[in-house]
Amino acid sequence: MPQNKPKHENATPKYDSGLRVACGVFGIFDHDDAAALTALGLHALQHRGQEAAGIVTFDGKHYHSERRMGLVGDHFTKQVVIDRLKGRYSIGHNRYSTTGDTVARNIQPLFSDLDVGGFALCHNGNLTNALTLRKDLIKKGAIFQSTSDTEVITHLVARSTKRLLVERFIDALLQIEGGYALVGQTNKKLIGARDPLGIRPLVLGELDGSYVLASETCAFDIIGAKFVREIDNGEVVVITKDGLESHRPFPKHAPRPCIFEYIYFARPDSIVGGRSVYDVRKEMGKQLARESHVDADVIVPVPDSGVPAAIGYAQESTIPFELGIIRNHYVGRTFIEPEQQIRALGVRLKHSATRAVIEGKRVIMIDDSIVRGTTSVKLVQMMYDAGAKEVHMRIASPPITHSDFYGIDTPDQEKLLAATHDLKSMCDYIGAGTLAFLSVEGIYRAMGHDSRNAETPQFTDHCFTGDYPTRLRDREGPDMQKQLSLLAEVG
Repeated sequence: MPQNKPKHENATPKYDSGLRVACGVFGIFDHDDAAALTALGLHALQHRGQEAAGIVTFDGKHYHSERRMGLVGDHFTKQVVIDRLKGRYSIGHNRYSTTGDTVARNIQPLFSDLDVGGFALCHNGNLTNALTLRKDLIKKGAIFQSTSDTEVITHLVARSTKRLLVERFIDALLQIEGGYALVGQTNKKLIGARDPLGIRPLVLGELDGSYVLASETCAFDIIGAKFVREIDNGEVVVITKDGLESHRPFPKHAPRPCIFEYIYFARPDSIVGGRSVYDVRKEMGKQLARESHVDADVIVPVPDSGVPAAIGYAQESTIPFELGIIRNHYVGRTFIEPEQQIRALGVRLKHSATRAVIEGKRVIMIDDSIVRGTTSVKLVQMMYDAGAKEVHMRIASPPITHSDFYGIDTPDQEKLLAATHDLKSMCDYIGAGTLAFLSVEGIYRAMGHDSRNAETPQFTDHCFTGDYPTRLRDREGPDMQKQLSLLAEVG
């Protein structure tokens, strides 16, 4: 039996080396079952954040807030939703921390009592000038209760000299930079906003005459809401009993939505930018097969996000598709950072090989991305341990060579495998027979464009190209990295 023993086989890095998105947001205006629908919407968006969840409601007189560590289904029971979260207005949030620690005070929605009334806010994304603004606000006397960049926005709203809250909110937006989708709530309004480039997603729906806002359309499907449209890049929508108003406070920009929504983050049954995520991922797999095919006996996806691309690859190559890796969906949080002897089990905690599919076969293993590469090392070795004759790794996205600062949790650049290794050394590191990535041009073709050129609408693809769409103000200057580290240690 061929064995592949990379030099670093005894290393025990943390298992979870993949990408994570910051958060999911949801809001509904003027509905009898507002809190219950919000809980259901957050359940559909659970893939966007599993560390914490929160819901804020308004019942006509009082605001009610429940914010809990962990999964939506573990805490937002019928008793909590019905007995404690009363009212017809509701917003909610799933959190995965990309800025600020995983502590209770960082759970959203954040709620503030302002001189114009109560204001609740939740945020998907990252601000690239949050630290710069935070330092200035603290110098002026602001007292921060969290380490989340979302609180910067609430302070800007509170300190604005504009008269109306919506004007204050827009005033705050004009001062922030980065990628964001925001859902806010007052005693009379539901507010949604998307950054000027549309990096982070936000969609509008309708249910029983009530407007709904969410990060993805899959949140509408679970509650039976009708998809109306995407919130445009740079648009602010204000929903009241009189209907919906649209404000466009920014100069017009061509949209640059995040390409990783299609590659990894969005649920396959969502529609993003008018495209079926499932269909796009299949097409990425087909394009990958066209670019880098190798003779093999079986196509094996890395579950779950690699499955559609593997189906596309199999269809294009006419090689059989098999579930050669089975994912355990019930591994608890205990195993995220376990004792070393347990961590040494590595990927087997979450994945196991189907020996009957793998043994004696030449395997093409399809994954969506490689970040640090530690998971790929373990998966390739698992294939060999199950008796694979050959293991060829194919990745349905280009090499990740640059860090993200818009709401994707990527390591620092020096910890990205593709930023420090060429293709051959990456292949040697993970222990595969061959390794190939989808090209940048290929990913644009999969999105429906002939190639990446000056006339092609551009996505936010800086992780592959280094072309950041905004200024990274918080990372400018010699002392900014130190201050970012200090901020992360707060709390």
